[in-house]
Amino acid sequence: MDRIKVSDNVFTKEEQSNILDYCLNCQYTFGEQDNPETPPTGMIHNVEEGSEFYKLFANNIIAKVPQMEKMGLYRMYINYFAPSEYAYFHTDGEGITFLYYPQNGWTLNDGGETQFYVKGTLYGITPEPNRMVMFDARLEHRATPFRDRHRFTVAIKYQ
Repeated sequence: MDRIKVSDNVFTKEEQSNILDYCLNCQYTFGEQDNPETPPTGMIHNVEEGSEFYKLFANNIIAKVPQMEKMGLYRMYINYFAPSEYAYFHTDGEGITFLYYPQNGWTLNDGGETQFYVKGTLYGITPEPNRMVMFDARLEHRATPFRDRHRFTVAIKYQ
C-alpha cells in the first residue's frame, strides 16, 4: 500500500492537546457532500489560512514531507461526525490528502477508522491518537464513526 503512509506521534503532547481543544471549541457548519448523488454528512469547520492552527499543520507537513512544498496547500478543515454517523465513500480529486486524528484514548472496539477501498479490498487505518495518514487523493475512502463519542479529523489537501 505505497499510496497510503501512516505516521505516529506527529505532534508534541502539548500540541496534540491544543489541537484537540481547538477541535472541541471551534464553530461548525452542516456537513460536506462527498458526491453529487449523496446527501451531506457530518459537520465541518474550515480552518483559516494564516491562523496559528493552519501554520502548525502546514509547517509540520513541510518539515516531514518536503516535496509538499512544491504542491499547493489548497484547503484545511475539520470533519466532525456524531456516533453512528457514516460518511460515503468518495475521492478528493487530484493530489495528496493528509488526515490527522487528535482524539485521546482510542481502543479497538471504539471504531472510527478511515476506510480505503483499493482494487476490491477494504483497508482500515485506525484513528490512533496523534496519528496522521497521507494518501493519494484519488483513492476511494470514507470516515467511520466512533461507537459512543464524536469523531474529529483534521483534513489537509494539497494539489
